[in-house]
Amino acid sequence: MNAVPSPRNQEENAPKSDRREDNSMNGKIDRRRIFIFVAIAFGIWIALGPVIFFNGWLWTDGLLTNNPRAANLLAVMMLAPTVANIATRLITREGWSNMLLWPKLRRGWPFYLAALILPAVAAIAGGAIYYLLFPSRFDPSMTYALDKVGPIPTAGLADPWTCLIATAGYFSLVSMAAVPFGLGEEFGWRAYLLPKLMPLGPRKAVLLVGVIWAIWHWPVTLMGYHYGLDYWGAPVVGPLLFAVICCFLSAFLAWVTLRSGSVWPAAFGHGAINASLFPMLYFISGEPDALIGPMWVGVIGSLGYALLALVILLSPRALVQPAPAPVDSA
Repeated sequence: MNAVPSPRNQEENAPKSDRREDNSMNGKIDRRRIFIFVAIAFGIWIALGPVIFFNGWLWTDGLLTNNPRAANLLAVMMLAPTVANIATRLITREGWSNMLLWPKLRRGWPFYLAALILPAVAAIAGGAIYYLLFPSRFDPSMTYALDKVGPIPTAGLADPWTCLIATAGYFSLVSMAAVPFGLGEEFGWRAYLLPKLMPLGPRKAVLLVGVIWAIWHWPVTLMGYHYGLDYWGAPVVGPLLFAVICCFLSAFLAWVTLRSGSVWPAAFGHGAINASLFPMLYFISGEPDALIGPMWVGVIGSLGYALLALVILLSPRALVQPAPAPVDSA
């Protein structure tokens, strides 16, 4: 009878690549690489942020600026986490394993669907809660959408429901078009920083990534991108609220990344999250209050994402990466 190898012998006889992956998930935190990654991601902001500031900000006369130079620089900024990922691997000679770039559609297709659908569901849920709490703010004729020149070209449409359909179609296209920019961020935050922090435990890692991600966004928040400039508690309350909301979003994006084993669902989800920001706004009566709702950056408007994050964080398996499928040997 052959002796059954002990767990220790199995570990010693395991391939080096398997042992390296096990150490990366269960060993000590790689503080050096985390520090280098964060320093590069924030360093790019420190270098280009003032350029955006001195080229028209992101908020002018109560509206998001139409300054193309500032908008283009903001798009470039979304690639900073990807640059940080690649640069950190080169500087530390980490190599190119476990990059999470393989799509893994066969195993991960449910999470691609979730990434595209659940942001709209969460945004609608948060907006619905807002209008239930403030029914006087709900305008089924969508006067705001018809009269205001918002982020989509629907002003002037006579039928509000045609406006809504146009809005849904437009933001579906925006969601897909934003995937390259979403990947620019997700390849850094979810494909690199999240795995590096997993030894802390999945929940702690998700929340810490959310906070770092939010702080990285603070310059655009302070320049009016999420809440404008004239809101209660400005300029402190907006960035702090956005940090909490980024933790909700971080849970969702980490879930689709870890369960699919690929960063691509998070890239699609990132685009869908951005596209889900405005549609509930078009039912507003009067001027919106971004700090409260109905957009998901508000306290009440974010409740749909908060509920989604709560389900994920309380689930014992939601943030556990499944084992790789067995490989058939010849």
